[in-house]
Amino acid sequence: MKSKIKRIVEKPWFSSLIWILILIALWEVGAVVVSNTKRIPENILPHLHQIFGAAFSGKTVTADMTATQVVLSSAGLTLFRALLGFFLGAVIGFLFALLMKLSGVIEKMLFPYLMLIQLIPVLGLAPIVLAITGDINVSRVVIASILSFYPVATNTLAGFKSVEKEKYDLMFIYAAKPYYIYTKVLIPAALPYFFTGLKIAAPMAVTASILVDTLQGDGGLGCLLSQSLKHAMSIYVFWLIVFFSAFVGIIISKIIGWIEYGVSPWKRRA
Repeated sequence: MKSKIKRIVEKPWFSSLIWILILIALWEVGAVVVSNTKRIPENILPHLHQIFGAAFSGKTVTADMTATQVVLSSAGLTLFRALLGFFLGAVIGFLFALLMKLSGVIEKMLFPYLMLIQLIPVLGLAPIVLAITGDINVSRVVIASILSFYPVATNTLAGFKSVEKEKYDLMFIYAAKPYYIYTKVLIPAALPYFFTGLKIAAPMAVTASILVDTLQGDGGLGCLLSQSLKHAMSIYVFWLIVFFSAFVGIIISKIIGWIEYGVSPWKRRA
């Protein structure tokens, strides 16, 4: 019996299950405390069963749409901007890392300014980018790209720098050209770091896209988020967006993990 329990405890999913149960318990305790406190609005922190009930409810929150339909109808625009910005940021981040590896001078010139850009708050960056681009949709994609490329660039550069000196010596013995050094040694070594950067950047791109929607308007999940917080519509729309965004972040990270598994033969061997 003890050995069976030990095997269950050692399963990878067991710790995740425990954390989920703890979060559910804390949420429900918080919901009870809020419900027993006189405040307006009273349902600012609903119980989980109320949120899931609203997700599958046929009750309309606008003229002709339910809460779920409202969220899904606005999700496409936000996710398209976020994914386009994420893709552009990932490509730019990889190229920046490659340039910084090729030249130490470029690294010294670029790296400090890349860090400074990341220190600017998203809500402060949005009006600056909008003033430069002059287009709301373009500015949202640019902001998602800016937040995406930094973790990709820094992680990929760390992967390039992780290559041991012995591997360089071996390629020198074979008189390998720089092209083969990068394609056979450096890029394969940097791939795990690159995918780590992607997993960090993807949720940031989605979050940035939603935040900028709240500031600039013109549709998207962020606009709904702002409206529901101002009680222009059901507060359950707010919580459905929160859960939907978390779900999207998890799914994107899983997809990146599957892609990493597909392009990493050493992971398949393991």
